[in-house]
Amino acid sequence: MKLHELDRSKTEAIAGPIDPAAVVSGKPETRAFVTYDAPEERLCVGEWEASVGKWRVKYDEWEYCLIVSGRCVVTGDDGTVIHAGPGDAFVLEPGFTGTWEVVEPMRKHWVVRTP
Repeated sequence: MKLHELDRSKTEAIAGPIDPAAVVSGKPETRAFVTYDAPEERLCVGEWEASVGKWRVKYDEWEYCLIVSGRCVVTGDDGTVIHAGPGDAFVLEPGFTGTWEVVEPMRKHWVVRTP
């Protein structure tokens, strides 16, 4: 068995605003840190931070999210609504479309698996 330490201090942040065409409200900006990447297993792990705002999303991958701080509301086009804050976890699946709204600056841990 392999053991991997996830240390964002060893990674460079991927930062920037959300695509303006996707923004519904606010001027959200994000920073992501990849702390583990295993392309041969189609698996990637990291941390993500975002400022207040709301934008459209479309997922082609599975994403497990664990909210560390702040609050968000993820709303599916099918009417599903997830209200999440510190300690809450959820999974978004390929084909999910809707909006991601950060209502309080937030940070999350994530695990992404591509199809």
